[in-house]
Amino acid sequence: MTSLTVATINLRNRADRWRQRRHLLVAQLLDATPDLIALQEISFSIGQGRWLRHQINARLPAGKRPYTLVQKRKQHWRHRGEGVGILTNLPVVYTDYVNLGYNGRLALRANITLPDHQTLDFVTVHLHHATHDHEARQEQALRLTGWLRTVRPTPLQVVAGDFNETPDGLAIQVIKQNFRSVYELRHGREPLATFPTALALSAVGDWAGCLDYILVTPAISHVSQATIFCDKPASEDDTLYPSDHVGLIATLEL
Repeated sequence: MTSLTVATINLRNRADRWRQRRHLLVAQLLDATPDLIALQEISFSIGQGRWLRHQINARLPAGKRPYTLVQKRKQHWRHRGEGVGILTNLPVVYTDYVNLGYNGRLALRANITLPDHQTLDFVTVHLHHATHDHEARQEQALRLTGWLRTVRPTPLQVVAGDFNETPDGLAIQVIKQNFRSVYELRHGREPLATFPTALALSAVGDWAGCLDYILVTPAISHVSQATIFCDKPASEDDTLYPSDHVGLIATLEL
């Protein structure tokens, strides 16, 4: 049986004290060293994804496999400064993406070779952000699941990211027709909240909720661990977190 650790974290691009929080992010990613990391809100204008890959690889313990970065800009000319990405320490067979609309949002897929020579699709996604626009995210979820089902389908698929939707929302209902949440499989419910951390409390007031998920196809039958990570504040400042979201991390047995 192959064990695989997967994670997701929204980087919040370069907003909200990026220069102060960036090394906190690197340190907490290094503490976990997942095999696959889904990234959202990457700032292309400052080379954020490449910087993150370089910093992690430079600090990896001896014998650990270095990470490769796969990333893609949003598919709208006004929003090409931001995008999504994947960090992987496993070999990539191919990559592709689907345009999900709404200012060029997309889902990026990396098909990965596992140590037992199986292949797995790992997908990072960031859905439409407008709080009230549930039908837009439902449309994006339908497009995403249709793409994964019909274009180079494979039994082992993991979709991770910021869905901007609470567990009872339309988009999550759509995707759970084909995928299962690893956190829910392990704990019987979704996290109470993945957003916000204290980094963004002043901007959102009292609201908090679960917006981030790791979802797997039924062929992935056993989840040995699923938890929140990248959730520790700086020792000297309890309002400084790696991001305005916490991350999720899970260990899958394949």
